[in-house]
Amino acid sequence: MAKSGMTLAEIMAKTPAVDLVRIDATTEADIARHMREDGYDPDEDIDEGDIISPAVIRKRLGMSQRRFADAIHIPVATLQNWEQGRTLMDPSARSLMTILAREPAAALRALGYGRGG
Repeated sequence: MAKSGMTLAEIMAKTPAVDLVRIDATTEADIARHMREDGYDPDEDIDEGDIISPAVIRKRLGMSQRRFADAIHIPVATLQNWEQGRTLMDPSARSLMTILAREPAAALRALGYGRGG
């Protein structure tokens, strides 16, 4: 079933499907409990290596945005949105960034980078 188009005014007028009151009421204790339920230690220090930033990975590889986007088969605008924080990466993109951060040569080889692919 096709969806009908919406104007910007219609989109802006819609109520978000997010419970902002519930989000605002979430305490640090709630967040820590959720982390424990998900198997994380809320008291563990954050390691810089745990933060998967496309910009950091790209710069570490010495690539321009266009070259990096081409290498991982995404539009350059998508990479720019990630790097500038306008959009969040989905789980599969975060997984790709983790692989690129840990095993860049193998990841780029598997993606066909350097063979015209």
